[in-house]
Amino acid sequence: MTDQRQRPQRRGQGELEALVLSALREADGPASAGWVQERLGGDLAYTTVITILTRLLAKGAVTRERAGRSFAWTPASDQAGLAAHKMRKVLDAESDREAVLASFVTGLGLDDERLLRELLGRVTGEGED
Repeated sequence: MTDQRQRPQRRGQGELEALVLSALREADGPASAGWVQERLGGDLAYTTVITILTRLLAKGAVTRERAGRSFAWTPASDQAGLAAHKMRKVLDAESDREAVLASFVTGLGLDDERLLRELLGRVTGEGED
């Protein structure tokens, strides 16, 4: 006789990190791992939530503060900030930054290239007064 129960589909690490960050952003302030677990519907083990939060802490995506015997967690940045952090980390790992940036820029579509030029112009213009 076969077991008719279906195992939950396994999610990737990036998907779980995004879910945890999303839950933290919905909190009114620092949140416990238990609150995050509950917010996500309780289908993740508490230890899994702790593992994800610890990985996010190592990536600089969340901060934590002592709250009794455990921690309260807060997102350090939004999704855009986390993506930018990942991009900087990749760039920092390369020895030829100029080649990496040149390859990145030449691979942009026209709209993204225009936006990047506009953003760079704003940054350059801020220093000129």
